[in-house]
Amino acid sequence: MLDAELTVPVDPEQAFAVLADGWLYSSWVVGASHIREVDPGWPDVGTRIHHSVGLWPLNVRDHTTVRDVDPPRLIELEARLWPVGSARILLELTEIQPNTTHIRMTEHAMSGPGKLLPSQLQRAMLKPRNQESLSRLAALIVGRADERYRPTGPT
Repeated sequence: MLDAELTVPVDPEQAFAVLADGWLYSSWVVGASHIREVDPGWPDVGTRIHHSVGLWPLNVRDHTTVRDVDPPRLIELEARLWPVGSARILLELTEIQPNTTHIRMTEHAMSGPGKLLPSQLQRAMLKPRNQESLSRLAALIVGRADERYRPTGPT
């Protein structure tokens, strides 16, 4: 299991609102280059984000499926990337004090070549990527919560 974690100065509902917007995933998931479609009802269990990974024109098209969700506390995903395999990703949100949320991201390979790698090697390869993904997620969460960045209408 690979954990990355950080804390954001917002309540869990505000943090989860970013996770609940499937169109934002390519903005914070390292490697995701394009969201092609988000199933209606996202993030209900069984719904999918249809994404591309990599640089165009050599990108790979696949999808990520919601396996479990308990807003605003957790979302569990299965991310597929043919031919690499799939991974289980769990994002847990815990309010540690008012307007302060701790986010932990846990990932482990479910299928494909990644599952054959020793856990220490998986950790060495993926922990920096996951920490960067959380850093990008935090920027979106904090930016959305900041009144200065909210649209005010036509000027």
